[in-house]
Amino acid sequence: MAQKKKVPARKTAKKAGVRRPAPKGGKKAAPRGPVAAGATKLIYLLWAPSTWEPRQVKGAILDVLVPHLGGAGVTAITLYCKDGETTVKSPAPNLYGKTAPDAKLCLWVKSKAAHGRIEKAVAETGFTSAAYRVTESVYKDYGDNAHAAARHWPDGVRSPGVVAVTLMERPAKLPRAEWIRRWHGAMSPLSESIQPRTRYVRNVVEEALTRGAPPFEGIVAEAWPSPRHVSNPFLFYGARNPLMLPVNMVRILRAVTSFLSLRKIQTVMMGEYILKSAWKK
Repeated sequence: MAQKKKVPARKTAKKAGVRRPAPKGGKKAAPRGPVAAGATKLIYLLWAPSTWEPRQVKGAILDVLVPHLGGAGVTAITLYCKDGETTVKSPAPNLYGKTAPDAKLCLWVKSKAAHGRIEKAVAETGFTSAAYRVTESVYKDYGDNAHAAARHWPDGVRSPGVVAVTLMERPAKLPRAEWIRRWHGAMSPLSESIQPRTRYVRNVVEEALTRGAPPFEGIVAEAWPSPRHVSNPFLFYGARNPLMLPVNMVRILRAVTSFLSLRKIQTVMMGEYILKSAWKK
């Protein structure tokens, strides 16, 4: 892990087109997003120096890194990070055995060629990173089910609830097409029918852009209404009574293990910040 680096003084986010939370009575918000039609999505997993607290991680990204991305052709930005407000533990077993990232930065860019400039800015901010080019599919967005209303908060404001970011390696025994079929065609609809997610974003990794990046082939973000919906097994597994709980737990476990090894996935609880939206017209 990198040594502690001094975080430069706060800088305005105006350069990157990022809106800070609006004051009371100010402009209210964008309905959904981000959606960047025709753009390439890059995901950067970020590891901070071990001495940094969550507030330092969040501050370094928002106040130092993001303002430097304006010239890199970034059209939309969403950040997931350990922000000090997300203290609930993931219910998933921690068997991966490697240090989890402190943040996941999603960037929509006009061209993959922007990666070099972005990677340099990430390193200069003090982070170790692993970057991936991905294909995104949003299975459910805010307002698509009964668990949350459509997005009503502006860019820069922390999204309600908490988000489970899961990094997944594909088992070698499963061909890629079959792996995606089981994930998208079986796991996604089953979990949607049982669990109270408010948003589910799936990312299939097309290529790793960083040499030595962990061999993840899937990266997902699952939003939950509140920390209690994660910590309370009856809420997490959609069980209305004690008899339903073990049944739903087994159904979820069977679906997960049909396309994943529990030793090859890593889940981290984070907060979500949609920093810059690009809306479809």
